[in-house]
Amino acid sequence: MGSCNTDMIVRADTLPVPGETILGESFITNPGGKGANQAIAASRLGGDVSFISKIGNDLFGLQTMEILRSSNIDSEYIFTDRKSPSGVALVFVDSVGENSIVVAPGANSSLSKEDIRKAACKFKEADIVLIQLEIPVGTAEYAVEMAIGYGKKVVLNPAPATALDASFLNNVNTILPNRIEAQMLSGIRITDEQSAFSAAEAISSKGVENVVITLGKDGAYVYSPDCKTIVKAANVHSVDTTGAGDTFCGAFCVYLAEGNSIYDCARFANAAAALATTRVGAQSSIPYRSDIVIY
Repeated sequence: MGSCNTDMIVRADTLPVPGETILGESFITNPGGKGANQAIAASRLGGDVSFISKIGNDLFGLQTMEILRSSNIDSEYIFTDRKSPSGVALVFVDSVGENSIVVAPGANSSLSKEDIRKAACKFKEADIVLIQLEIPVGTAEYAVEMAIGYGKKVVLNPAPATALDASFLNNVNTILPNRIEAQMLSGIRITDEQSAFSAAEAISSKGVENVVITLGKDGAYVYSPDCKTIVKAANVHSVDTTGAGDTFCGAFCVYLAEGNSIYDCARFANAAAALATTRVGAQSSIPYRSDIVIY
């Protein structure tokens, strides 16, 4: 469950600093939103996916529904907000593929506990419940409690970065933060493998069994009862990192649902995310299962 957005992407040589106007090279629109990206990644990589979200009663919302259905995603519980527009993200990408993103959440902000209650049957059917935070935190907390009540494994992508209560984290089986999110949750700046270990240990102490910190080109740090190590990233020519983290999350959950270890899930997810960075866009860059080579 999570967000649906439309990404409006401008490519330029450099990212603008505050107060600066620069000329871009190109502009495109792509479907996005962390929730939708992760759902499509899980579906393309072999998962049987139901998606819970909220859209506006507008063209962007209609386009989102068409894309999700064409991706073989159960969209029965994608709700429509008659007052708010669909979410939009403004994405700036520089010449080396780094990005800067501002999100106007729109209808995503009105996904409610009542909506989640209506979708309870999907929680009952699931093996894994994957949640991120482009929706109200209170709604995410309620969904986690529901998932735990049905005995399901909860995977949390704590993005965008925000402070989270220990009572929330205590119900999470696996957390997938990036470097910045892990630093916010742990209070530890990550500069190397030792600091990644310390940050993961601090997050785990809040009740999370498995912590996997994504580190971009440096791979991912896995902290679980059976494994505490760096999983190296594939050496690829990156052109756009937009959506790579979401690809990692979707891939990780598919592999986890298939019964693989946390370490092997991270290896598979690393391979999928690395491949996504070699392509432009969020959903357009997400690979299929047949594309993946685990390095």
